[in-house]
Amino acid sequence: MRKQLSVTFACLLLASATASAQSWKPYEEAAKGKAYEKSDCVTLLDSTLVSVQPTGQGSFAVCKVMKVQTPKGAVANRVIKYDYDPLTAHAEFKRVTVYRADGKVENLDVTKACDYAAPARAIYWGARQIMLEVEALQPGDVIDYEIAKKGFTYALLGAGDEDESRFIPPMRGQFYDIVPFWSSEPTVRKVYKVTVPMEKEMQFQFYQGECASSMRYEDGRKAYTFAMDDMMPFAKEPNMVDLFDAAPKLMMSSTPHWKDKSLWFNKVNEDYGSFAPLPEAQKKVDELIKGKKTEMEKIAVLTHWVADNIRYSGISMGKGEGYTLHNTKMNYTDRCGVCKDIAGTLISFLRMAGFEAYPAMTMAGSRVESIPADHFNHCVTVVKLSNGTYMPLDPTWVPFCRELWSSAEQQQNYLPGVPEGSDLCITPVSDPENHYVRIKADNRLDADGTLRGTFTITAEGQSDSNIRRIFTTGFQSEWKNTMERQLLAVSPKAKLLSVDYGKNPKDYQAAPIQITFRYEIPNYALKGEGEMFFRPLVMNNLYNQVRSYLRIDTSVENRKYGFKDGCSRLMELDETIQLPAGYKLASADKNEAMQGTGADFEGSLAQKGNKVLLHNKLALKKRVYEASDWESFRNAVNAHKAYGEYLVIKK
Repeated sequence: MRKQLSVTFACLLLASATASAQSWKPYEEAAKGKAYEKSDCVTLLDSTLVSVQPTGQGSFAVCKVMKVQTPKGAVANRVIKYDYDPLTAHAEFKRVTVYRADGKVENLDVTKACDYAAPARAIYWGARQIMLEVEALQPGDVIDYEIAKKGFTYALLGAGDEDESRFIPPMRGQFYDIVPFWSSEPTVRKVYKVTVPMEKEMQFQFYQGECASSMRYEDGRKAYTFAMDDMMPFAKEPNMVDLFDAAPKLMMSSTPHWKDKSLWFNKVNEDYGSFAPLPEAQKKVDELIKGKKTEMEKIAVLTHWVADNIRYSGISMGKGEGYTLHNTKMNYTDRCGVCKDIAGTLISFLRMAGFEAYPAMTMAGSRVESIPADHFNHCVTVVKLSNGTYMPLDPTWVPFCRELWSSAEQQQNYLPGVPEGSDLCITPVSDPENHYVRIKADNRLDADGTLRGTFTITAEGQSDSNIRRIFTTGFQSEWKNTMERQLLAVSPKAKLLSVDYGKNPKDYQAAPIQITFRYEIPNYALKGEGEMFFRPLVMNNLYNQVRSYLRIDTSVENRKYGFKDGCSRLMELDETIQLPAGYKLASADKNEAMQGTGADFEGSLAQKGNKVLLHNKLALKKRVYEASDWESFRNAVNAHKAYGEYLVIKK
């Protein structure tokens, strides 16, 4: 790795984001080191200069200089794309220059850039992309471009003659940004600089790494500069937490406290009238809560109705989309929307039922830091209970789910928009028992190797939702076929003799799911001279779709970063196998137990009379784990999986 470039030179470079041609040459020399030589392309300079106005509006100049080093890198960079949201932004290329390896310099015509609708799925808010084709590149070519932008949040914009009020952030006067200091390709130097009016206060913190930082007074403004040299691609680990929770990042905000954001979020929606009552919706609410006596019964029936009946499909209402929740009339009439519309519908329903309810912002996928630089991407509901506490509800994530708050979101930050204001909150860990999967099998192994028997599977919480999904969202004509496929995953010779999933398995609120299978599997055991080999049925690919922990590679000995599973979960597997006359288990009895911060395990395997008894209990305690939890998680899961190895019985 090279030594840091001259600080003086770096400051001169930062003085203008549109520095003179080839000012990046010193970085090209630095990129000749061993750390860069095998990369398909190298970013020589990644520079962002932001000028913040008193309104909070930011004008951005984003410069990037990339050097192509291989044919693969040439193909990857032949087109430059940039995303923006036209409701709050406009983006345009200011310049694009290609410095060819043979010495030629090409200034591309930026007026030929395309501006088109960005690909979208489920959320149709009119997002757009700008694109400019660089055409054929060769190893050694350097691309130097700048994008001019104006606006707020991540929607990066370019100036225009239209009304610029749309570029002012919703929380007028406030500026924030979250800047990843990582990249998919090696970067010689990354710089982020923001200047603000002298009267504007700004707090910041750099997380999960170090950078050079400074605050200076320049031309009557405060200038904050952050820089990092030799930024290598972040080494990821399988199933690791989001990069925002592991890789270096800068967070800055002019908002003093999360409570200020909470108060603003409450006011903006109350002023808009997002939750105004609607007569036809009131009629539905009265119908739903009729006969419900307790507050939790009422909360549950309203949450489940909204979750099951408002389809996830986002359409734009135009100005105000994002933080402003659509009103009751629009939501109840359209019966579709994104998370904020579904949460808003529930808030309206709860208020019409006499509850005090408000919206809350959350960040799905990663944690939210103490610096109030909001990168929320999800909206939920909080309802005030009779004891004065607020309970979070998420109708978006609980369609046909027995929970009111999806435990696939446990350990997630949220900020309630309540009239008294709130600090940042976090959802607690859900006990593994709340998401159990229990399989109990009673089998008989015949002398010819055929396995006959029954097993019953029961499940609760997130496990229930996973197993029940074929009944709640699938075609009824596929129900039995889906059950049969569970057995075929155990053995292609399996025959489903009968299956009992009750009269109405779609009714997820009635009770935890319960399904009983009766089957036979010819030649399930491999036969040898006086011996047979087979795997316990409950450990042999049965309902693996709910066992998300099996998709975590436990051969990895150590972890540097935290990791995630689908949900906390309890697996209880019990099997009785009646052996053919005269056969005995060749291996010694097993009986073990272990406990840890990440997981607990207990298991046993023994023969009693002519029966082999297997017991397996695995408790996975979290959804998001620390790196320090890995040892106990790995040991418990590996011990659990070991009971799925072949058993040998001998005459």
